[in-house]
Amino acid sequence: MEKEAVGSRRLPPPPPIIPPTVKPEKLVTPERSIISRRGFGSAGRRISLLTNHFKVSVKSPNEIFYQYSVSISSEDKRVVENKGIGRKIIDKLYQTYSSELAGKKFAYDGEKTLYTVGPLPQNISEFTVVLEESFAKRGSPPHNGSPSESSKRSKRSFQSKSFNVEINYAAKIPLKSISLALQGSEVENIQDALRVLDIILRQQAANRGCLLVRQSFFHDDSRNFTNVGGGVTGCRGFHSSFRPTHGGLSLNMDVSTTMILTPGPVIDFLLANQNAREPRNIDWAKAKKMLKNMRVKTRHSNMEFKIIGLSEKPCNQQLLPVYDYFTKHRNIELTYSAFMPCLDVGKPKRPNYLPLELCTLVSLQRYTKALSSMQRASLVEKSRQKPQERIRVVTDALKTYRYDDDPLFVACGISIEKQLTQVDGRVLEAPKLKVGNGEDCIPRNGRWNFNNKQLFTPIRIERWAVVNFSARCDTSHLSRELINCGRNKGIVSTLYLSLCCVFLFQTSFA
Repeated sequence: MEKEAVGSRRLPPPPPIIPPTVKPEKLVTPERSIISRRGFGSAGRRISLLTNHFKVSVKSPNEIFYQYSVSISSEDKRVVENKGIGRKIIDKLYQTYSSELAGKKFAYDGEKTLYTVGPLPQNISEFTVVLEESFAKRGSPPHNGSPSESSKRSKRSFQSKSFNVEINYAAKIPLKSISLALQGSEVENIQDALRVLDIILRQQAANRGCLLVRQSFFHDDSRNFTNVGGGVTGCRGFHSSFRPTHGGLSLNMDVSTTMILTPGPVIDFLLANQNAREPRNIDWAKAKKMLKNMRVKTRHSNMEFKIIGLSEKPCNQQLLPVYDYFTKHRNIELTYSAFMPCLDVGKPKRPNYLPLELCTLVSLQRYTKALSSMQRASLVEKSRQKPQERIRVVTDALKTYRYDDDPLFVACGISIEKQLTQVDGRVLEAPKLKVGNGEDCIPRNGRWNFNNKQLFTPIRIERWAVVNFSARCDTSHLSRELINCGRNKGIVSTLYLSLCCVFLFQTSFA
């Protein structure tokens, strides 16, 4: 049976025999060329326009970016993926091993790649980086989180952590690919070169303490903050990217907005977030969920902590009262937080409690939850800008922060103009609309005025109805107004039916 089954399968025929007279030829890939633009339009009235582009000049186009893959692991061989700690490690690496790296500056993307102008001394390098993390040492008992009465003034201690960093050569990215692409040549790695320039901008913003959100960055400047209610603030920043254009390489900048937690006292945030008038009206169960993972800075030590929760008991009812420690031993007056829970900024098995009124929310903490309709309306209203103001904000930012002063840009001879790029535009004639009675509706200032005009082809409405959901509404008056409005536009209506509907709603809230 098995032999029959095997024999029943038909094998494919053998390939044909190639005659000896046939010579193999190499397949030639056809050349592709981008179709050039035949010219520019000529219709309409010519005008000059300002664009949110800044011309970029490159004096050293032959420079080459070297790409390296970065692997960061802790002492226990776990991979470090946090962007914030990754930047700190790479910064510390440069400070420690600058001479071994020939003084080459890095452009680090915060993840697994860095770039240099020119090669590093070695293709594969391994380094040990030690970071020192400061923390408060108060002599707290191991489980209750409250400072003992014999504790002295808070001290700042340092805990060292070692990381292993491996840097491996990955690829070359010629800067010249940008100029070749602008000349019409087909270049594969132009996007890689543009990405390197964008990463240099992002790293510069990160070094200045900005909040990074994809291609946008936001400075810690109260002039850029807009309160939208609920403890949420709109933060104005800038979206930037290098773009190849018809006029050459340019930096595209525009105003961008993201949501952050309103910086300031924690109690003020809770009152605004819960729309509470007084602290005694705060829902602490909701507050615990909202405050988790937020970063706070203490007023008495200026140190930064991350909130992991709240204490179960109020500040003055701890086993070893936190309230007494701060008022008697630290001589810090506490006015309202004695009867409130403390912020837990320790670890799950070793709490560390701080009075609420000594803590303020750190600035530039992103708020990612959906906004309410009131918050959205407030944001749109307050962030609206006129063109002249938008121009001023963008140009002032470029002049103030001087992005082309970055060492990597200097090494490539890259400079950015401080004025907006001017281009030619055309205002096309607005189309005319045909209306009733053979008339033309001519627009003025970009608008078509339809007052006292009839529809081009009005119809006759035989039957229609008005449904009233409000007892206060005069349906007869409303119906007459609808008939008159339609008649003015050429619409003829005859019979209509008026219905008055009354509904009783019962709403319940969970």
